[in-house]
Amino acid sequence: MRPSGEALYCLARQPKEPVLSTSATDPAAQPASDVTEVGRRYFAAVNDHDVEGMLACWHPDGEEVIAGETIPLPHGFRDYFSQLFGAIPDLRLENLDEVVTDDRYILRYQAIGTFAGPGSLQGFEPTGSRVSLVGLDMLRVEAGAIRRNDAFVDGMKMAEGLGVMPAQDSPQAQRMASLVNQRTRLQQAFVAEPERVAEGVWLVRGGMPMKTMNVYLIEEDGGVVMFDTGVEPMAGGLSAIGARMGGIRRIVLGHGHPDHRGAAAKLGAPVFCHPDEVAIAEGDGGASGIDFSHLGIPARWVFPRMLGWWDGGPVPIAGTVSEGEDVAGFRVVPVPGHSPGQIALVRDSDRLALTSDAFYTLDVETLRKGAPRVPHPAFTPDLDAACASIRRLAELDLAAAWPGHADPVKGDVRGQLEAAAAG
Repeated sequence: MRPSGEALYCLARQPKEPVLSTSATDPAAQPASDVTEVGRRYFAAVNDHDVEGMLACWHPDGEEVIAGETIPLPHGFRDYFSQLFGAIPDLRLENLDEVVTDDRYILRYQAIGTFAGPGSLQGFEPTGSRVSLVGLDMLRVEAGAIRRNDAFVDGMKMAEGLGVMPAQDSPQAQRMASLVNQRTRLQQAFVAEPERVAEGVWLVRGGMPMKTMNVYLIEEDGGVVMFDTGVEPMAGGLSAIGARMGGIRRIVLGHGHPDHRGAAAKLGAPVFCHPDEVAIAEGDGGASGIDFSHLGIPARWVFPRMLGWWDGGPVPIAGTVSEGEDVAGFRVVPVPGHSPGQIALVRDSDRLALTSDAFYTLDVETLRKGAPRVPHPAFTPDLDAACASIRRLAELDLAAAWPGHADPVKGDVRGQLEAAAAG
């Protein structure tokens, strides 16, 4: 029968013998529970640094999870603990609390030892530092064998104990915190505060130095849908803004170039794009379609380096959106040319379009802003298709068209876009 919560609390507060004490390993002193016997035998093997004895307590299909990381059995498990015991040769676990239920053996312990080597630990050479921290293992036992263990340790305390991080409140820790804060402020400098551009639609400008990368947040179900993600250095700022707005529910890429997918991999949200853009988003980011010879000097030298800095890498695509589908109240409109699967989002109720790079209002070589134009030929493999896409947007009689960079087109949107398509 499972003990009540009060009974478990009382059991946890009772003094316990150390897991390696005579009373803990004497069969006559053991409770009649197989769970207790397995748990105590396992931790006795831990304190003996007997890796094979530890493995003997496990079911062949068991799952060891340490601080959220799964350690494969048996080889990964053997390697992990052999390295641990080789780096901390006097490691011991002192029993603080022991709780047993029908199928759980839970031990809270004090881990004590010296990072003396001779082995290294996770790439760090022995420092001679003393380790002392509290941990907790929760074993699930079935038929006399461990089926799963969830182990929890304080990683910061471990790093301090190993001597690879300074102690809390020390001058070294304060200097480290200052450096981290400086990096955080630098990351935040890559994004501006969101500005409302229409009902339920927000623009976050990012990038350095002029913040010409446009990311759009569309309110939906208490959170936001993100349209394009800008460049990789914007990820931290975008993540914080998205969290304050209720969370990023999903990301929809206008297209998969580095300055539009750049932050996506770090935002922790499912990513969608047009079916014709999947290969680019999950692949080289459209690098095969770039012709830098169309750029003048120095842009021809600068852009290859900038694209590498902007790009967070390939993005797994969770699903696709096609023509006419609804995205947070907008419909999908394909606008290929700059990239084969590029899309715009159009909201008919207020004639608003979010157009990614269907057109530019920025000269990418001089950084001067101006009237809409066909996207630069260096980054646009199919200029004829790009012009046709601009004409398609013009025919929608829009009130405002917000591009992937710089400023929107307002007023006589149709006339301005027709002029851009005509060259």
